Amino acid sequence: MRNQIAKGKYQKAEISERKPAIKSFKLTLEYDGTKYHGWQEQANARTIQGEIRKAAEDFFDDRVELGGAGRTDAGVHALAQVASLKIFPRAKNFNARPQEILFALNDRLPADICLLDISPAHPNFHARYDAISRSYLYQISPRKSAFAKKHVWWVKDRLDVAAMQRAATMLEGRHDFAGLSKRDPSRPDDPTIVVVERADVTVNADLIMFQITASHYLWNMVRRIVGALVEVGRHNLSLPDFAIILQNKPHKTPIITAPAAGLFLTKVLYPQAPQRKMLTNFDNRK
Repeated sequence: MRNQIAKGKYQKAEISERKPAIKSFKLTLEYDGTKYHGWQEQANARTIQGEIRKAAEDFFDDRVELGGAGRTDAGVHALAQVASLKIFPRAKNFNARPQEILFALNDRLPADICLLDISPAHPNFHARYDAISRSYLYQISPRKSAFAKKHVWWVKDRLDVAAMQRAATMLEGRHDFAGLSKRDPSRPDDPTIVVVERADVTVNADLIMFQITASHYLWNMVRRIVGALVEVGRHNLSLPDFAIILQNKPHKTPIITAPAAGLFLTKVLYPQAPQRKMLTNFDNRK
C-alpha cells in the first residue's frame, strides 16, 4: 500500500511538472513579391519567409519553426500562400489566441505582406508536405498599363487566345515536364513527372489569364509553360510541336521563361480542408 501511495505521488509530480506541448498553426497570407528574393530564406537576401519569421520571433521572443507550401521565386506573388508555424512552451506569448497572433504579426510585417488567417493545426501539420495540390494564376496584358506593371507580363504581339487554350488543355494529365522547367541544382535527381489536374486560358477584360492546378511543380515550370503558350499564341509554335515538348522530345522553337511579375500562387489544397473562395482576378482585389 505504501509503495502504491508513493507511486501515486511520483505520478502526480510528473504530471504537474510536464510542460505544455508545442503549438502548431496554419497561416494563410498574401504578398506582393516584387521587392523580395522569393519565399525561401537566403543569406544576405530579403525574403518572404525571413520577414514572417522575424515578425513571429519578435512577438514570441523565441525561435519558431516556419515552413511554406510553395517556394515562390523572386518577384512572384501570392493570393493565398500557406505556411505552418510551430511555437515552443518557453515563448513569451505562448498562450496568445490566434486572433491576437494575427494582429501582432500584421503589425510587425511590411505593408506588402499580409496575414489573412491563422488557425490551430495538428502538431505534425506541415504546409508543404501535407498539401495535395497547388494552383497558380499568370496574368498577361495585351496593352501597356500604368498601374499593373508589377503584376502582369505586357506582351506587345497579338495573341491567338483560342490556340493558347487548346494548348493549355493538352497540359492536363500526367506528363514529363523536363522540357518545360529548369533543373533545380539543389535537387538534381528529382523526378520530372507532374500530374496536372486543370489548365486553361481565359480572357477577363484586358487580361489574358492562365490558371493551372497540379500536384506539385518543378523549378520555373509555370513560367516556362506560359512562355510556350505565348509562342503558340504568336504562331511561332504549332500545337503538334507543343505536344512534342510535352513528350520531352527535341524541338526547334526556343522556349522563353515568362517574367515573374505576372505569377500568383492562388490556392493550396489539403485533405478534408474546406476550400476558401478566392478572387483570382487581380483587378478585383483592389
